[in-house]
Amino acid sequence: MLHRLKQLSRSKFARNVAVVATGTAGAQAITMAFAPVITRLYGPEAFGLLGTFMAILGVLTPIAALTYPIAIVLPKSDTDAKNVAKLSALVALIVTTITAAVLLAAGGCIADALSLGAVAGFLLLIPLAMLFSAFQQIFTQWLIRKKQFRITAKVAVLQAFIMNSAKAGAGWFHPVGAVLIVIAVAGQALHALLLWTGIRSKEAALPGNDESTGTLRELANRHKDFPLYRAPQIALNALTQGLPVLVLAGYFGPAAAGFFALTRSVLAAPAALVGQSVGSVFYPKAVDLYDKPAELKRVLIKATYSLIALGGLVFAPVLIAGPWLFSLVFGSEWKEAGEFARWVAVWMVFALAARPVISAIPVLGLQKVFLVFEIIFLPLKFLSLYLGVFLNGPAISVALYSVISSAFYVLLFLLVCKKMAGLSSKA
Repeated sequence: MLHRLKQLSRSKFARNVAVVATGTAGAQAITMAFAPVITRLYGPEAFGLLGTFMAILGVLTPIAALTYPIAIVLPKSDTDAKNVAKLSALVALIVTTITAAVLLAAGGCIADALSLGAVAGFLLLIPLAMLFSAFQQIFTQWLIRKKQFRITAKVAVLQAFIMNSAKAGAGWFHPVGAVLIVIAVAGQALHALLLWTGIRSKEAALPGNDESTGTLRELANRHKDFPLYRAPQIALNALTQGLPVLVLAGYFGPAAAGFFALTRSVLAAPAALVGQSVGSVFYPKAVDLYDKPAELKRVLIKATYSLIALGGLVFAPVLIAGPWLFSLVFGSEWKEAGEFARWVAVWMVFALAARPVISAIPVLGLQKVFLVFEIIFLPLKFLSLYLGVFLNGPAISVALYSVISSAFYVLLFLLVCKKMAGLSSKA
């Protein structure tokens, strides 16, 4: 055991994961420290309004830069990577301008048609949030490419402290959902600005002495599988993750939506702590190991099984005593959120374990298949939620949705393993 721990401590991969995880852990610790105060200031209805807004934003954000930022890690040439970043920024400016024009012309009609009247007054903030999010993705992917994980870790901690301080401070004077929405949009801008500052301070954005292998148009065509397949896949995934908030708000009221929004936010924190850290480090490693599919498969399976075990350990208290824990930490009015949490915890275990798999998908050329998976599972998740509506039980909706979401990640893992086995046989 000691020998294995020594080997792990010498592993560059493990050290990089530890750096990113430390930053994410710090950010999540800050968020959790503020949570008992913030939940007592704002209440379930305010969180329901924020959750509805973020669900809409989550669907539209992938469209902003058409997921071209994810391709920044792939080119061998730094110059090409920087040009992909420029392409991403240009696409984001065009798409968000079009989105703003559409919302200016028909935002009210769209809100009425989709029964989103509660957030109709905040729709014009969406293009701004989309643009800030796109630049955040561009800067993050560049830092991942340059393996500047310490910068992303420091930014995560600083951004979490500033934003949670703003929520708590504003909540003492005006504890309404509108405040949470405005702060969330400002948080996107702040995160992008802090990442940019970190890049410039380390001069990580300067390309090497290599040459470009294509124009912006050629690079856009070379990585066209991202806008064609990955952007719709992420948008559909965001839609399916936002569906519970929208359905619960529409059929059971804003309080039920607020219960789910808080539950997902709290339980996603430990999942993000390790999942994003492993994913960020695994992605460039998968690129390096593409020509060694057997080794890539070994690393992916080991990482996945380890994350399942870790997830089971982390979420066990919620599975056992969710309602009691939520009442204790957030206040008695959040007890029902603890019932939701028991099922969401199961979903989060599999979502955490799937991070290496999702990171390997663009490397293995499975973007189209990933999109097909999302299309197949979208109606299944939709029906699971509405079965709960039919049975007049919000907890039933959450439970069925969580089970279907877990099955999605299991099947995705099997598909990626099959793809790598095929590559190994050809090697």
